[in-house]
Amino acid sequence: MTLRHLLLVALLLTSCNYYNNSDKKYGSPKGYNLTEPTRFHVRQSMQEISGIVLAPDEHHIMAINDEQGRIFSIDIANKTAYPNWKFHKSGDYEDLATDGKNWIVLKSNGHLYHVTGLFSDSTSSETYKLPMEGKKEFESLYYDARNDGMIMVCKQCAEDKGKDYNTAYRFDMKTWEFDTVPFYRINIVDIERLSGEDINLFKPSAAAIHPFEKRLYILSAVNRMLVIADLDGKVQEAYNLKHTLFRQPEGISFAANGDMYISNESADESSANILKFKYNQRAQ
Repeated sequence: MTLRHLLLVALLLTSCNYYNNSDKKYGSPKGYNLTEPTRFHVRQSMQEISGIVLAPDEHHIMAINDEQGRIFSIDIANKTAYPNWKFHKSGDYEDLATDGKNWIVLKSNGHLYHVTGLFSDSTSSETYKLPMEGKKEFESLYYDARNDGMIMVCKQCAEDKGKDYNTAYRFDMKTWEFDTVPFYRINIVDIERLSGEDINLFKPSAAAIHPFEKRLYILSAVNRMLVIADLDGKVQEAYNLKHTLFRQPEGISFAANGDMYISNESADESSANILKFKYNQRAQ
């Protein structure tokens, strides 16, 4: 192929991408404006930030990265090194959740780590292995107070292969055991209908329950999308996220007043950050 032909092909592909991007519809859930965040940059140690939980003081953010078995305390107003506590050896850790008393870390293979002695020199953990056959990959974990359970949603699991859904599993915080049956399934067809996008596969990267709405907010870094569902996984809303702001959204957490925090891993030569979106109840 001649150089002239190569240039014509490149121009055609660029044009197609331009029109595809311009045709994509963007919006914001009621109470939020997803185009106007407050941006907090994080230190080099957290460029692979993969899960966050806002501390009750709304000034510190507990976080993990996907390389080290450590929990970090990020002070968003301080540039000093982040205090951290090692709970297990290095691995692919994807999310963090708490019931207000216990801290649980999710590994990509579905294993859960109950972290004990956090904030002390004797931090350690106990491992709970998901009893599920076949390939499995998880990135999202959240606590559901209705049934005192930690819920994890499949990013890519063998059980869902060739199906139009993502399966969620529950870990009982009373018995410290996984349920023997799926907790719910997220219908991908509903996401496509509401977003106007043909996504084929939905790959959740983080999830959290809104403190007022009592609905589940689910992020997908791969699909670059925010999906809102009821607490039984029934999809109600879906929003495309702009790449310029959401480079790689891997973590989500809410303040008690509804303010939403979304963390982005470093991507496309941009550094990792945490975005804060103010919640306006009057907009409801």
